[in-house]
Amino acid sequence: MKISRVHQLELFGGERRKNNLIMMKKIFLFAFLFLLCINISCAYSESKITLAELNGTVGVQMEEFVKQVIKNSEENNDDLIIFQLDTPGGLVESMRGIVQSILSSKIPVAVWIPKGGRAASAGAFIVQAAHVAAMAPGTNIGAAHPVVASGENIQGDMNKKVVNDLKAQMRSVVQLRGRNQEIAEKMIEESISLTASEALKEKVIDIIAGDIQALIKAISGRRVKIDSRLVNINFQEKIRVLKSEMSFGEKIIQFVSSPEIAYLLLSGGMMAIFFEIITPGGFMLGTVGGVMLLLGAIGLKMLPFNWAGILLIAAGIILMVVDVVAGTMGVLTLVGLPVFCLGGIFLFRAPGGEMLSISLSFITGIAIALGICFAFCAYLIVKGFKRKITTGTQGMIGLEVKIISDLNESELGQVVCHGEIWRAKSESGVINSGSSG
Repeated sequence: MKISRVHQLELFGGERRKNNLIMMKKIFLFAFLFLLCINISCAYSESKITLAELNGTVGVQMEEFVKQVIKNSEENNDDLIIFQLDTPGGLVESMRGIVQSILSSKIPVAVWIPKGGRAASAGAFIVQAAHVAAMAPGTNIGAAHPVVASGENIQGDMNKKVVNDLKAQMRSVVQLRGRNQEIAEKMIEESISLTASEALKEKVIDIIAGDIQALIKAISGRRVKIDSRLVNINFQEKIRVLKSEMSFGEKIIQFVSSPEIAYLLLSGGMMAIFFEIITPGGFMLGTVGGVMLLLGAIGLKMLPFNWAGILLIAAGIILMVVDVVAGTMGVLTLVGLPVFCLGGIFLFRAPGGEMLSISLSFITGIAIALGICFAFCAYLIVKGFKRKITTGTQGMIGLEVKIISDLNESELGQVVCHGEIWRAKSESGVINSGSSG
């Protein structure tokens, strides 16, 4: 049976329409699934922001923590890093390390000073290094003039060298971020300090924000420069803030690396160990002193310190302890206290501590407390000398006894005193048993 040409055309045309219809269905199904995936991804997409607190002295531990936070954020492809900063200052080398980490970050970095906080000394450099510099009302920034550990200005040509070096560091950072170079240099040269409103007016910072939500809202839409490219900071409707914190061990190291705490632990530990050595008989004082000394040593490892300061502190404590033990009526304490204070002043006078300060009032307060303590000990010693002896043979002089065997000048007899039997002899003549006297 032969199929006519007309029927063949109809057959082929029907198959073509059928194939086209199947193809259209596939295209519509693919488009539907594609749009569905986009909607699902949009529904579950969110912006990730890492928030990390930087509190206390700028030191080695803080530097390592900042590096780790930035590294983790880059690996997680976060949209923003916010460092919440509150510091009185710290080490120049650690400050340089933190600034370098922020400048080399592939993620936009904002540094924000929370309410009641400050970014003094080394902290001012960290704020200026950020892509976005922000402060809350009631905060201050500046006072970045280099000092020695006692808080005094560096003397002579060294002061000029250090100031010029820090000014160059500040200029390089401020120029990169497009902020006010003149005011930033005055923070170092004239040690000026600015409030949040003053800093914004002088274009030292970019934003004033009272809390994290206000800060994120103010940052959204800003354009910052990362390396040589401009990056827009845009967030999704859903924002997840991930808080990054130091571990317990890191927090302890950060705490003991404060100059005041390290000084207190070192002094207290030395004193406890010296007392334990001179007046043995227990283990608690020595154990506590050893722990304090160990924690103080950990703090010193994170700080630039001077061995002369440690030796002076030890010498001052030895003099005061010997004063109490030997009973020299406070003479050695009067010598030991000034030596102890000098040790505190010289302890952190070392290269690298140009922006590290320890309060003279803190050293003076500890010295006064120790002076009162040792003066009280001297008072107890003097009072003890005047007190009547109540123990041993000396303490029995003048007490009434009952004679239970005859006493004479050549042979010992027995007497009863306070319910105890003692051997005694007469100074003159014979005393018969049974008598009292």
